[in-house]
Amino acid sequence: MSDTSSAELQHIAADIAVRVGSFLVHDRPRELATTTKSSDTDIVTEMDAAAERMITEFLRECRPGDGLLGEEGARAASTTGITWVVDPIDGTTNYLYQLPMWTVSIAASKAGEVVAGVVFAPEFNTMFSAVRGGGAWRTSSDVTTPLRCSRRSSLGSALIATGFGYTVERRRRQAEIVAGLLPQIRDIRRGGAASLDLCWVAQGLTDGYYEQALRPWDIAAGALIAEEAGARVAMIDGGSWEPLDDSGGESDTLLACAPGIGDVLLAELRRLGS
Repeated sequence: MSDTSSAELQHIAADIAVRVGSFLVHDRPRELATTTKSSDTDIVTEMDAAAERMITEFLRECRPGDGLLGEEGARAASTTGITWVVDPIDGTTNYLYQLPMWTVSIAASKAGEVVAGVVFAPEFNTMFSAVRGGGAWRTSSDVTTPLRCSRRSSLGSALIATGFGYTVERRRRQAEIVAGLLPQIRDIRRGGAASLDLCWVAQGLTDGYYEQALRPWDIAAGALIAEEAGARVAMIDGGSWEPLDDSGGESDTLLACAPGIGDVLLAELRRLGS
């Protein structure tokens, strides 16, 4: 089973994401039960947990022996060499408030790198997908088109997205960075779902995206999609991220952007201390 091609893994992920996305839209209760995690602003709903259970069950049925790393606590060691990195609802706050910018994000990792990934945005009926070395794609209304990132070469005309953490001190520092960056770019956007922000870079809807303290399930599928669409994807500190490393990374900042603004944006974010 470990010999399954990356394309087959991508198809499995897409099938599961569509099923789970349909469940999240059509079976959503009128009143969502919520709890909090790291802070009062770090919300998890009953549907996050239910969706992760669904994904776990689907994977156990079609890929027994594969490993699993899920945002809501699902963990399983791999005996096949394949481990799935899962965010059942990326953009939980958007989902809670019935804003459409939320996704189901599923990626397959092998030998320390993501080899296939999908980001499904149910409210837009849009699937973003990629296979390492095979390009990135957007499918909407049964029409599939290749993804290519922006060719922006001037930071001053760049539209940059970002996100914010959950603690008061982190948000204060992130606001200071935005204040320093904003006068140098066209504008800032805040979508509220890291996976979708990465896909928007891949699609060229934004010219770049950065965010601090993302976790593997936030990054795995979206970063592959952005890379395969030609975007520059890097950690601000110069290191690399491991798709199965859930040990923290609280000070690390991920950057994905058009290659033409990569050097100057990276230098500016380092100067601002992100």
